[in-house]
Amino acid sequence: MITGGPGVGKTTLLQEIQQRGFSVVPEVARELIQEQQAIDGDALPWKDKSLYRDLMFERSIESFEKTMDTYPGNGPVFFDRGFLDTLCYAIISGIRIENSMKIMAETWRYNEDVFILPPWQEIYQTDEQRKQDWNEAVFTYNSMIQTYRGYEYNLVEVPKTSVLERADFVLDFIKNN
Repeated sequence: MITGGPGVGKTTLLQEIQQRGFSVVPEVARELIQEQQAIDGDALPWKDKSLYRDLMFERSIESFEKTMDTYPGNGPVFFDRGFLDTLCYAIISGIRIENSMKIMAETWRYNEDVFILPPWQEIYQTDEQRKQDWNEAVFTYNSMIQTYRGYEYNLVEVPKTSVLERADFVLDFIKNN
């Protein structure tokens, strides 16, 4: 699992890891936002936050299940965010988290070591899907820490270095642990 606030280089890092021959599961949230924008849908964080949360969680679980069926024990698979990110989103947005979501988050587990990328203002940019300002990005990062630690994951902070060095860091950590 690779997580963090918005605009910290997660997708770029995962593209580098994928180029090195590893399997990567893309981020569900960005795909959902793009889809909803294309159809003028309501499941958007700036329209219907609850519907967005529901679809994002559902798709994150589907992605997790599909990956577990496709890659059972065949080496590391890297996720660009996951269902715990959806719970963090709900907390930040003041949306109730359904008990079924909490139960799934407690029983369905990613690897205990989760890579988290810290806020990095020099590379932060907004776009059509990422509308959070810098302060929201930092707040999201801190909320991610609380969420993942609350579900008893070990957070491994990825240093602010080049994408090649970040990929080396992640892969070396996995190799040595």
